[in-house]
Amino acid sequence: MKKQYKRALSIAGSDPSGGAGIQADLKTFSACGCYGATAIVAVVDENTVGVTGVHPVPVLFVTGQIKSVLDDIGADAIKIGMLHSSELILAVKETLANYDIRNIVLDPVMVATSGDKLLEDEAIDTLKKELIPFVRVITPNIPEAEILLGRKITCQADLPLVVKDLSAGGAVSVLLKAGHLTEKELVDIFYNAETDEIVQLKSERIDTLNTHGTGCTFSSAVTSFLAHGLPLTDAVIKAKEYMVEAIKAGSDYEIGKGHGPVHHFFKFWE
Repeated sequence: MKKQYKRALSIAGSDPSGGAGIQADLKTFSACGCYGATAIVAVVDENTVGVTGVHPVPVLFVTGQIKSVLDDIGADAIKIGMLHSSELILAVKETLANYDIRNIVLDPVMVATSGDKLLEDEAIDTLKKELIPFVRVITPNIPEAEILLGRKITCQADLPLVVKDLSAGGAVSVLLKAGHLTEKELVDIFYNAETDEIVQLKSERIDTLNTHGTGCTFSSAVTSFLAHGLPLTDAVIKAKEYMVEAIKAGSDYEIGKGHGPVHHFFKFWE
């Protein structure tokens, strides 16, 4: 009897600088003990300083990649990243609906770490109405949550209410990343819609410029631990632990002229 890999599929854009997108997802899957596969939705021209351009992959070619992976290899969990248009969002949802895969994590990527916009305006409503209620977990940061809710989020005390407002009436669990706030202690908030439980994920705020791809990495870590079969809250807690160590280890390095990456392989090499 041959051994089986834990399989994770990333549906996202490609970052040539290696810190975010598909590249960050594959590194995270590998570091967290999963076999990673990908469906590339766009080739992004970016580096640690900013985004120069986005070249979309044709929608039928994206769905073809998803089918090729799932029909052959399959997946224990799926991470969805940047989906830039309404057409693509609907096509990805319709394709995934043909497969019985519960563990789908959506990182609603709208703005890059550099501040560059990555999502077309008309796609936001499609994301909210069609894809968010379809997945198991969403992992917005503060700017993304503000876009989804249409209001500002000003302090840590607001977050327990915010996560419930983001949950599509309790249809989806929400991991709200609080890195954009300014309190000394960083407290991400997780709402498990399946148990109606709110969990505070506390960590020391690390003073570093190397935050490129943190959102991609965090959501991919959650995906990885769900692929391993962990209960939902346990998977999020374990992903937070991985994320903190990856940021901490990455803060010792300098790479690029802007926001460098985290250290995905801190467990394996220095």
